[in-house]
Amino acid sequence: MSSSQFNRDNEYYDGETLTLVDDNGRSLPCYIEHSIEVDGITYLLLMPTDIPIVIMSWEREDDENEEVEATMLEDDSEIAEIFGNAKAVLAEQNLYLYHTAYTLTAIGELPPLEEDEILTLNIDDEDSQLEPEELQLLASFYHSERKYCIYTPLTPLLFFARYDLENRLELVSPEQENLLPILQELLFDESE
Repeated sequence: MSSSQFNRDNEYYDGETLTLVDDNGRSLPCYIEHSIEVDGITYLLLMPTDIPIVIMSWEREDDENEEVEATMLEDDSEIAEIFGNAKAVLAEQNLYLYHTAYTLTAIGELPPLEEDEILTLNIDDEDSQLEPEELQLLASFYHSERKYCIYTPLTPLLFFARYDLENRLELVSPEQENLLPILQELLFDESE
């Protein structure tokens, strides 16, 4: 995660939303869900203003087992290769895909949620105690004989950020500098 090029004094900050910018100059408009000041530093819980999008590729492990392995696309070059196809299949549903900072996003109205179109992801990490994540299937397509599916998370995508001493916005990890208690307080505020 990297610092945003914008700061609070910039025209992009209006008190309710702000724009994150990644190292590639892509932007991501976010709502400020909650903020808290600790030791003179402002910490923020941010949520994208548009619909977060996840693209997964599916590969058959074994034709006899019918097991498949899903891989979430995160590499910019992989995303660029299939982006045109993904954009086209979402446009058929009046959803418009953008390659924004830190996540893909779409603008439009989501189709009604159907139980058989929910994918539950279990994280295979013995050290992690993460809850399974549920994703809503929006569309699928093939590219170079590989199947790709486009999803949106059912739980909000949140970013944890702070202003540094030079008033620049940066994304931070809760494990970084023992910031977990601050994140928990921001999440507690959100649930009220």
